[in-house]
Amino acid sequence: MSEPRYGLDTVFAGQMYVEKLQPRHPTRKYPLIFLPGAGQTSTNFLNTPDGREGWASYFLTEGFTVYLVDPPQRGRSPYIEAFEGGTVGSVPVNYIEQIFTAPEKFPNISSAYAQASLHTQWPGTGLRGDPIFDQFYATQAPLQLDPNISDRLVRDAMNALIDTVGACVLITHSQAGPYGWVAGDSRPELVKGIVAIEPEGPPFAQLPGRPGQARVDGVTRLPLRYDPPVKNITRDLKTVQLPPPRGKEGLYYPCTLQASPARKLVNLSKIPVALVTGEASYHAPYDYCFIEYFKQTGVQATWLDLGRLGVRGNGHFSFLEKNNLVVAGLVLDWMKGNIKRV
Repeated sequence: MSEPRYGLDTVFAGQMYVEKLQPRHPTRKYPLIFLPGAGQTSTNFLNTPDGREGWASYFLTEGFTVYLVDPPQRGRSPYIEAFEGGTVGSVPVNYIEQIFTAPEKFPNISSAYAQASLHTQWPGTGLRGDPIFDQFYATQAPLQLDPNISDRLVRDAMNALIDTVGACVLITHSQAGPYGWVAGDSRPELVKGIVAIEPEGPPFAQLPGRPGQARVDGVTRLPLRYDPPVKNITRDLKTVQLPPPRGKEGLYYPCTLQASPARKLVNLSKIPVALVTGEASYHAPYDYCFIEYFKQTGVQATWLDLGRLGVRGNGHFSFLEKNNLVVAGLVLDWMKGNIKRV
């Protein structure tokens, strides 16, 4: 067996790329840390695929310092296979088209959830060959396919980042939802708020046909601090399935929640949370389950259900779609009203 080209010695692994953007004269007390979803990098937040202003620029102009991260093993955070294990893979074009950018154009998706037909906000056709779609797909990055590895690496990296940055607000998207919950649970005195854009879910359950693993601890796979404490998940964290609210049958899915009496989340209950949901997203049928879960656990959660707020037609990437700055404005208003001295 030949010696590696650069010889044998220690290498670093598990590091996370962080980019800091700061206005000339910051006016906001707490910086924002953005965490992208599966197959995405922090370029999501710089500009939109059709060249419009992204959320990073918007919040910079509002006086915030912004931190953009590429999770470990993705984008500018290298994957050291021999030391970190697992497998990386890419999300295929047809998945992006059907689930994210053009669900309204695929009968199999519209039959899975009726709200798909309401999708109008993606710029361009949302299909391969459209220059805006192709630009978006060019930003997709291979990701670690074992969520247990990702969860652990991001937990450690985020704890280190928050310890360095200090008090902050987290803005997470999709797969990064659990990363935000774990970070808040680990650093409740430093995380002053969490904005979760359609976080990975729903609580406890995994939907049929969806990739990944269920969140056995409620909204995470890693343990959260409950009261009474959870020592054995199978024995202590009992669940029940509840039907959709009356009048929402066919639009909402059933929820899996804690059986009564529900345990409380000791640390996350100290942090205000906003949940952002697009009316045409595949999250539309089940994001209400997060609100019910947070009610059980004592978390102060506000549902920014965009359709109900008069913001129509958004899919899973509302922060990239045509009305992205309208959605950003709602998030800013929520932060002003719910995070002290933001």
